[in-house]
Amino acid sequence: MNASSAHSASAPSPNQVRRLRIHFVGEVQGVGFRWTSRRVARDLGLSGWVRNEWDGSVSMELQGPSAKLAAFFTLFDRSYANYPIRYTIDEKDDIEPVDGDDVFEVRF
Repeated sequence: MNASSAHSASAPSPNQVRRLRIHFVGEVQGVGFRWTSRRVARDLGLSGWVRNEWDGSVSMELQGPSAKLAAFFTLFDRSYANYPIRYTIDEKDDIEPVDGDDVFEVRF
């Protein structure tokens, strides 16, 4: 698996609530990507959403403490350890957290 990282001016504290907008490209449709994302995010208590895009990519917004956001990517990769998929994070940006967002959902 292949993932690029976004650079930020200052490192966020582990408990700081952040919201990431992420765009995935590669082998991301037809492999359970959205449902695996939902399971991992919910297991970590993260909120946001994930959806397939018309061009074969996947978009996601993911919100929670910085440490749990980092854990998401580790646990997500482990979910595909026996069935590796190839994907790249094409874009990853910090955006404003959404007040009251308390569940992670698959959008259609």
